[in-house]
Amino acid sequence: MNLFEKAEKFFHTCESLEGWDSCKDFVAENAEFIAQSEPLTEVTTVKGYVDWVTGFGTVTAPGSTYELHAAGFDEANKTAIFFATYKATHKGEGGPVPPTNKTTHTHYVYAIKMNDDGKVVSMTKIWNASWALRELGWM
Repeated sequence: MNLFEKAEKFFHTCESLEGWDSCKDFVAENAEFIAQSEPLTEVTTVKGYVDWVTGFGTVTAPGSTYELHAAGFDEANKTAIFFATYKATHKGEGGPVPPTNKTTHTHYVYAIKMNDDGKVVSMTKIWNASWALRELGWM
């Protein structure tokens, strides 16, 4: 697999909520996670993000899905870009309020930087979290 194929495999594994055990072979040790989104300010590693999104998608919003709209790879910067829509309904525990049964369809972008060994070394999530939180009835 080339770098883009490995990044794509990681993306789908992460977004399919398969958890860290399924994702860890795609990720370099201590890979950095960055997001300028309120719910994720405490998350600083890719492992932490995978754990967060898996918990959110299996406990707080069980049955959540995603739709990939576009993907690309910048060879010079070894960076994969994925644009998708996250679809979730707050049906479970774990939110700041009891389940609202409200749904969000929010766009997001991942920029995933790879190293020469084909491992994720950093991941940036671009996400308008406040939009999602309003749709879910949390704001």
